[in-house]
Amino acid sequence: ESDTASELSFQLGRHKKSPSTGSHSSDMASVSSVSGSVLSVYSGDFGSVDAQGTVEFALDYDEKNREFQVHVSQCRGLAVVDERKGRSDPYVKTYLLPDKARMGKRKTSVRKRTVNPVYNEVLRYKIEKMVLLIQKLNLSVWHNDPLGRNSFLGEIEIDLASWDWSNRKLNWYPLKPRSLSAVNGVDHRGVMSLSIKYVPPGSLGECPRNPPSGEVHIWVKDVKDLLQLRPSGVDSFVKCYVLPDTSKKSYQKTRVIKRDTNPVFNHTIVYDGFHTEDLKDACVELTVWDHEKLTNHFLGGIRLGLGTGLSYGISVDWMDSTQEEVAFWQEMMLAANEWIEGLLPLRSL
Repeated sequence: ESDTASELSFQLGRHKKSPSTGSHSSDMASVSSVSGSVLSVYSGDFGSVDAQGTVEFALDYDEKNREFQVHVSQCRGLAVVDERKGRSDPYVKTYLLPDKARMGKRKTSVRKRTVNPVYNEVLRYKIEKMVLLIQKLNLSVWHNDPLGRNSFLGEIEIDLASWDWSNRKLNWYPLKPRSLSAVNGVDHRGVMSLSIKYVPPGSLGECPRNPPSGEVHIWVKDVKDLLQLRPSGVDSFVKCYVLPDTSKKSYQKTRVIKRDTNPVFNHTIVYDGFHTEDLKDACVELTVWDHEKLTNHFLGGIRLGLGTGLSYGISVDWMDSTQEEVAFWQEMMLAANEWIEGLLPLRSL
């Protein structure tokens, strides 16, 4: 049995409309309610308004003064915090992540009684370019409350490693709901919605060999809140391998979705050649990439397996699934022929 993993074969990945059209909205409703309940735990400064509107800013690096500059121009269409008075008093705040304490925060002035504030202010960080390129910029908009209970109005996170530094123009960006990264230091890269199913050998129909070997079905639905690499968004696609097999036989990918940080893939991949006992030694690796002409940029991924560190008795570094990923895989192993739905955070691999 130890050779079965290298013999894993697949049928071609195919687009599938199937149950997703019905389940998409409920999936996404559940992710927002989950993140909301997690965030309330940290809620020192969270208002209950939903993020909306846009922010206009530009980024530049002044080589001569070794200074990172965030030119905050204006916001439009912000949420109203005080419904009774129909007002918000917004300001913009920036951090460099992951070590937000070291570089500190920068803030604009507060603009009173407006959901379309104009700032035209430059927030500056003295920092070496090489250090800057391993940071993310977290830019958030807040309502200033005189009693200190400031309300969150929306944010955007930008990966500075892949920012186009020749672009110094002001651009508009949609404000997003709160990610966990600025709150608890998690490396937030987005959330993948997917379903998986295991079909054991001979479990379909009358014929004892239908299917002749087991199959793992992976249905990549969508990804929410990918890193914003360019003003236009990202051109993303998903790669899939079943480890330990890294051959072309194991490799599958979705189509590229252009200019979207919330891409919908709705793509199903089927791998056959599985025996039930292989499930404890194999690992499904799904990675999301930004497609560029010269090189693709890694955005985040997940690994579905038992996370034991071992595959067929050999120690491997890729068998490192998180608790959530392990629980998802275990649920599939226990529920043959059933689609198991999940929402899993992308991470660096």
